[in-house]
Amino acid sequence: RGVRAHRLCPPRGAGSSLEPEERSMEPPAVPEEEEEEEEGAVPLSMAPGPVGCQLFGYVGIEAVLDQMKIKTMKTGFEFNIMVVGQSGLGKSTMVNTLFKSKVSRKSSQPGQEERIPKTVQLQSITHVIEEKGVKMKLTVTDTPGFGDQINNENCWDPIIKYINEQYERYLREEILITRKRKIPDTRVHGCVYFVPPTGHWLRPLDLEFMRRLSKIVNVVPVIAKADTLTLEERAEFKQRIQENLKTHAISVYPQEDFDQDPEDRALNDRIREKIPFAVVGADQEHQVNGKRVLGRKTKWGIIEVENPAHCEFPLLRDLLIRSHLQDLKDITHNVHYESYRVRRLNESNRPG
Repeated sequence: RGVRAHRLCPPRGAGSSLEPEERSMEPPAVPEEEEEEEEGAVPLSMAPGPVGCQLFGYVGIEAVLDQMKIKTMKTGFEFNIMVVGQSGLGKSTMVNTLFKSKVSRKSSQPGQEERIPKTVQLQSITHVIEEKGVKMKLTVTDTPGFGDQINNENCWDPIIKYINEQYERYLREEILITRKRKIPDTRVHGCVYFVPPTGHWLRPLDLEFMRRLSKIVNVVPVIAKADTLTLEERAEFKQRIQENLKTHAISVYPQEDFDQDPEDRALNDRIREKIPFAVVGADQEHQVNGKRVLGRKTKWGIIEVENPAHCEFPLLRDLLIRSHLQDLKDITHNVHYESYRVRRLNESNRPG
């Protein structure tokens, strides 16, 4: 490789069309003995390695992006999301609004009351969504019964157990001698936690849940049913939540420690200023100024879900799907799953 780079890129000095004409510092002159040595083969350890080499013509490196796009459209990709919160906060409606389809858990039959389970029971539903030729295998995991009881002690244990089970399943497939070409990925890539719109501080249940879960999964807190708060109440509530998270050292997604470059940090800083997102979910369309929009109809008008002036649902959608979906998967694999893998392998290698 060193010989090839030495032949393609002309040496520095006068007459080189790739170097600027005026140079502030000229390289020292090469003695005649060294010039004779350079006529022979150049050792690999001594070969020049330019950081960037200007191409003489079109090579086609950018076609790699097209190849990746075509392969992704053929095979599709997986995305697993979990929604956590008390009953009645609109978790199912919010998921349907995110993906503009009925992807949430099935409701009870008409005419029958939906029974609230006595313990936290996790329900997962998988759908294949296709948009413009791109297929996505979406798995939505709901947690009915979370926070609905009088005694909610250790109600997060089933959720932690489920997340670790998915890591364990992936690890068992990965350490096999004969592995599959593509290991099925059931790991939870993002957990959306619905905070009740109380307008006060975070409850101890909310703090303890996010403190425990933020260590093993990407947690995105949102203020559910934000239309029940005025704009002033919403701003004060959001500021109090941010103070609670900072006081208790709870790192929600996007985490500051994982920003890779200044551009990512600037973008994520703007997102962190808005977290938790004040969202409103609706899966029904209404007529507004001659257009069909998703919204919720009230006595005072229609709350448009996709209108940034009404709620921050567009920010949540952009974060989960349009801008950070791949980053959610990368952090899940490189950080949370890697921590679990190291811990499990250390446990298995202990004597006795």
